[in-house]
Amino acid sequence: MNPIVQLQNVEKQFGTELVVKGIDLEVEKGEFLTILGPSGCGKTTTLRMIAGFETPTDGQILLEGQNVVDIPPYRRDVNTVFQSYALFPHMTIYENVAYGLRMKGVPKSAQSQRVQEVLHMVQLESLGNRKPMQLSGGQQQRVAVARALVNNPKVLLLDEPLGALDLKLRKQMQIELKHLQQQLGVTFIYITHDQEEALTMSDRIAVMNQGRIEQVAAPKDIYENPQSKYVADFIGETNLLEVKILSHAGPGVVLDFLGKKLGGRMGNNQAMAERMILSVRPERIRVSKEVDPDWPFALSGRVEEMIFVGSIIRTMVRLTDGMQIFTMTPSQGKASLVKGDQVWLSWEEEDGIVIGA
Repeated sequence: MNPIVQLQNVEKQFGTELVVKGIDLEVEKGEFLTILGPSGCGKTTTLRMIAGFETPTDGQILLEGQNVVDIPPYRRDVNTVFQSYALFPHMTIYENVAYGLRMKGVPKSAQSQRVQEVLHMVQLESLGNRKPMQLSGGQQQRVAVARALVNNPKVLLLDEPLGALDLKLRKQMQIELKHLQQQLGVTFIYITHDQEEALTMSDRIAVMNQGRIEQVAAPKDIYENPQSKYVADFIGETNLLEVKILSHAGPGVVLDFLGKKLGGRMGNNQAMAERMILSVRPERIRVSKEVDPDWPFALSGRVEEMIFVGSIIRTMVRLTDGMQIFTMTPSQGKASLVKGDQVWLSWEEEDGIVIGA
């Protein structure tokens, strides 16, 4: 690894409340790392400590190996893009982007060249004379990014910058931001509570919960190999089933679920206990009116509800013991199941991930 930002046992306390609880995190140079978590988990406070707007109660924050805890924000080689964008309404787009250079005393000729470069990067070079209110939300967001990039920061911090945009524009801007980051090679540390946004944009995701980092990994690994019940439940959707371990050999385990033997695999870094949680993603579950002889097992239930959600159908199945399991299947063609049908459920053993309860 080639870390450009390192957090070492960083804590932050407000009054008697400890909101960031001894986190360790390394961000590689040129990486797009997302800190993901619900409101109040400490992710924005963590970002503000990296930026210098908050001072850690304990721990170190290193930028290229230098501890910057006592260095003020304006002397750190990082810039921040806020959700509100914080553009100056009385200035043109050109003046907004040039503001940071002007404050640093950069000559006007050099200002002009650099501003035009970054406006070209964000595809706004023809709108330099407009005021912020004359632009769309997506264009204003790009101006905020351009203003942050104009000083050539080593790290760009983004605090839920797409939160104010509508869904369609937000999805479009996710792709644009990712492409821009790849083009520039600048390290991005991105804050969001949106799981899909994190999965779409990130090289790695740090999942936060109640002031702690639960897991740091690539999006695919976070989704397919959650290391805790919290991560499994927070990232995407899943079924969480309480199981009892009967036996294990390597990663493979034999489980008891409601008196039926199931197979599964141990999640990474899990301590073995008699009672565990089995996480099964809904799209990995097969649902049918008949049992396939090739299935490793079959659970009996009845269709309780079917919900059409565009390209997929969410099918809620109530097992004979009363537990509810939901599945996701493509909505192409005519649905073969209806509410009240007796059905069978199964999944491949490697799709059941065993994690601590």
